[in-house]
Amino acid sequence: MALASSTSFNLMVSFKGLSLSSSSQSSFLREQFGLPTLSVPAKSPLSVSPFPITIEAAHKKGAGSTKNGRDSKAQRLGVKIFGDQVAKPGAIIVRQRGTKFHPGNNVGLGKDYTIFSLIDGLVKFEKYGPDKKKVSVYPCEV
Repeated sequence: MALASSTSFNLMVSFKGLSLSSSSQSSFLREQFGLPTLSVPAKSPLSVSPFPITIEAAHKKGAGSTKNGRDSKAQRLGVKIFGDQVAKPGAIIVRQRGTKFHPGNNVGLGKDYTIFSLIDGLVKFEKYGPDKKKVSVYPCEV
């Protein structure tokens, strides 16, 4: 409110000698050459303008770093069929990155190091050297 009234007061002071008339001569020229002028009583300087001043902010958000996009699926790695459990041909025994478990008897190694069974049988996890483990599938006897 105070901003609008001070702005309208400043405008009134700045354009005191000018009028909005349809004649070819402005009131500024009339005052300069001593021509008679018709004056209209001015409103008080604290009156509110019929057109309120609106200040708008930008509608676009500034470019910044995003805090989204980091919810990735779990890789679901690990042992799927444990020791002394029955595995069918093609059943995945271990999903792994690299060879944490090495392939033993009757198992295959996929290109992503997945170990899978080649026959029906029992899964066995065995030590292989001082610090390695291997997975084998042995035929089960019924």
